[in-house]
Amino acid sequence: MSDYVKIASEELKQLILSSLGRLVGAEKIPAEPLPPFRIEVPADKSHGDFAVNVAMVSAKALKMPPRKIAELVCQELDLEGSYFDKVEIAGPGFINFFLNQKWFSSVVDNVITEKDKFGRTNLGSGKRVLVEFVSANPTGPMHIGNARGGAIGDCLASVLDWAGYDVQREFYINDAGNQVEKFGNSLELRYLQLFAPDRQDILKSFAEKTSTIEDFCQCIYNDDTNFPMPEDVYKGVDIIIHAKNFANIHGDKFVTMDEQARKDALVEYALPLNIQGLERDLKKYRITYDNWFRESTLHNDGSVAQVIKKLKDLGYTYEQDGATWFKASEFGAEKDFVIVRANGIPTYVVPDIAYHYNKLVTRGFDKAIDVLGADHHGYVPRLKAALKALGVDTNKLDAVIMQMVRLVRNGETVKLSKRSGKAITLVTLLEDIPIDSARFFFNLREANSHFEFDLDLAIEQTSQNPVFYVQYAHARICSIINNIGNVDISNANLDLLTQPQERELIRYISSFPNEIDMSAIHYDPARITKYTIDLATKFHKFYDACSVKNAETQELMVARLVLCKAVNQVIENALGMLKVTCPDKM
Repeated sequence: MSDYVKIASEELKQLILSSLGRLVGAEKIPAEPLPPFRIEVPADKSHGDFAVNVAMVSAKALKMPPRKIAELVCQELDLEGSYFDKVEIAGPGFINFFLNQKWFSSVVDNVITEKDKFGRTNLGSGKRVLVEFVSANPTGPMHIGNARGGAIGDCLASVLDWAGYDVQREFYINDAGNQVEKFGNSLELRYLQLFAPDRQDILKSFAEKTSTIEDFCQCIYNDDTNFPMPEDVYKGVDIIIHAKNFANIHGDKFVTMDEQARKDALVEYALPLNIQGLERDLKKYRITYDNWFRESTLHNDGSVAQVIKKLKDLGYTYEQDGATWFKASEFGAEKDFVIVRANGIPTYVVPDIAYHYNKLVTRGFDKAIDVLGADHHGYVPRLKAALKALGVDTNKLDAVIMQMVRLVRNGETVKLSKRSGKAITLVTLLEDIPIDSARFFFNLREANSHFEFDLDLAIEQTSQNPVFYVQYAHARICSIINNIGNVDISNANLDLLTQPQERELIRYISSFPNEIDMSAIHYDPARITKYTIDLATKFHKFYDACSVKNAETQELMVARLVLCKAVNQVIENALGMLKVTCPDKM
């Protein structure tokens, strides 16, 4: 796990410190403590591979002009055996360093040696991180926001893993509370409709016209005159299908039963099926969770009640209008909020507080990261306020707030699946476009940016489609390798890779570990998709300028072949993080 940018930067720091030490020893500069200096990678490579501001920041302490300090430092530099072969002074005193061929050769050799480990870093030092994402209510299908959240959360977890964290993925199942109550009410109404005496003739007519349960239930769903539903229930056709299948198993047995027993039986039947469906559909989307955590466990083991008791015992609550309020404003939130309603039922946020307490205290994760929708901006401060009151270090909780997605086709907003004619969910989206495109496209922008998903572009097999463009670069390299055939690369002379396009490509390969670190630090897997696009561009630029098969010499051909293999390895590692495939042919 070698990062040659960091290796060169650390070596450069030591070269400068050694030069300063010799200058002090020769009494050419005073022995004064110097402020920290920066080593940066300039965007313009004519300014060197690294730029150092040591002379600029030392001028005051040394009481000398920066240019004079830079000249003295350069005079005492010993670059022998280092990764640098040239140094220049620019402007008022910036010192620019240029890497030698040994460094470029080492980068390529390192990729070939580390293979599928290249890019991995130790940034996280094995700290335990829990990434919770999607966590859709198990009362209906996953929507497009869940599709974006799934891609972002899963790829973020991969980035953190590559950056040296011990990562787990978690889905929080809301199998208790208001939404399950609403689910039960909805199922009950649809079940009772199937046995209502005044609707038997029309139900019989539907049965005669349809061949599947799905078609039969669609008829009921479309007939909102004879099968009306109140506003405060779930109205999807999936609810009718559950009620119909339940009725096929149990008949009208539950019609005359106690209302609560009827609802409980319907929920007990339908909810596990929905949860299984979530798991199945997410696996199709290439997402597998380490944990499926049920909200009901927090109610059953007393965690929810314990949160309320502890906040009360600590004196952080008060009673108003029969409800129990938490003094959230004393802990950084904008205003206080209710934790127990006047009817004695805890509000939805209390299980969430207990859940995050479980993450950070009970299970002891070093960091909990939630990928949340844009409607959760106010939710996070409330959650953190409660955790702070409970003595939890809230710096251990971070939230990635994700903006909405707009699906477009021919420049127009799209809400229905082209193939199924139904509202676009995660499942219907994957019927219309490839999984590779979905995962790549949803990670094209930072989570906090609004995103237009071009459905036409996602299926194009042209260079305009970014995922196709990257995959084509990989397939093109595979073709180059296959066309050349078996060649011994064990003794390749990588010092021959001196052309500007070759060096530019190698520099970019070397930045991959740092790109992973930056993605992990900023919780931004979109940096990886951008990296792969830029890497593909630099490869095509190299290939257009530097022939591989028809290189001037056999030795140069072998060196360029090794460079191609290194590029392919980095593409595979990057796309592997995104769980996007790398086809050998296209």
